[in-house]
Amino acid sequence: MSGPPRIFDRRLRRLRLERAARGGDSADFLTARVAQDLVARLEAVNRSFGVAVDLGAGRGAFGRALAASAAASKIAMLVETDLSAPLLAHRGGPRLVAEEEALPFARGSLDLLVSGLALHWVNDLVGALIQIRLALKPDGLFIGAVLGGATLTELRQALLEAEAEVRGGAGPRVSPFADAFDAAALLQRAGFALPVADVDRLAVRYGHPLELLADLRAMGETNVLAGRPALPLTARVLARASEIYGDRFGAPDGRITATFEIITLTGWAPHPDQQQPLRPGAAKMRLADVLRSGGRAAADKAAQ
Repeated sequence: MSGPPRIFDRRLRRLRLERAARGGDSADFLTARVAQDLVARLEAVNRSFGVAVDLGAGRGAFGRALAASAAASKIAMLVETDLSAPLLAHRGGPRLVAEEEALPFARGSLDLLVSGLALHWVNDLVGALIQIRLALKPDGLFIGAVLGGATLTELRQALLEAEAEVRGGAGPRVSPFADAFDAAALLQRAGFALPVADVDRLAVRYGHPLELLADLRAMGETNVLAGRPALPLTARVLARASEIYGDRFGAPDGRITATFEIITLTGWAPHPDQQQPLRPGAAKMRLADVLRSGGRAAADKAAQ
């Protein structure tokens, strides 16, 4: 039986992260924002966790945000993992190099798993989510953030148009990302209970498109598509792409905007004591009764 399609080059992904590890943390604003959000969600959960894993910890943005929050007391032990050993080199506490596509955790061994901006690079997202669900204890919690399909839409358009114009053809230069509309369905397919997906869009302003490209390189978020074009981007293509970017997405002050769409997924490993959906026919009121009592007006208003 053939495996999932090879969309991303995982070896190149690791090399990109190792290159990013050699730079500074000036471009870590995105992971820091996501980490703060993940911690805020944990603060709202009224329970404690024994063993927690930060999958794709990078430079430890989640761990730092957690340590500075009230949620720190809810976690007995946090294990940080990443595909890149150099990114973890300066982190204290339990840590290990781990491939997100082949988790090293025993079945039912974790109480909590969080992941900030790592899972959108796996070739089989549903398969990775299934592995996460199996690694969690019953009623264990998963919270993960991935980049969504609207991410870098401006850069994608500018590069495609510029390369087609200069070279007479264009290949994919920006990786595909998850569709926000399908995110909750992915959790359901992976067997999670009470799945929730929500979307946040962040508009980041830059003085020039090349500054955006520099940040993506520093983040380790540059193209690792297995089917990426063999020819590198030339100075001519980049110059034309910058012109298109500025013309189409520039502000009156000359700055440009880059969109980052962040999809946050939340799901629980199934447990018998969790809230369950009603069985068909188990409702205590008939729809006809609701409509007669004014329910139709509320439904119509919600649908407008």
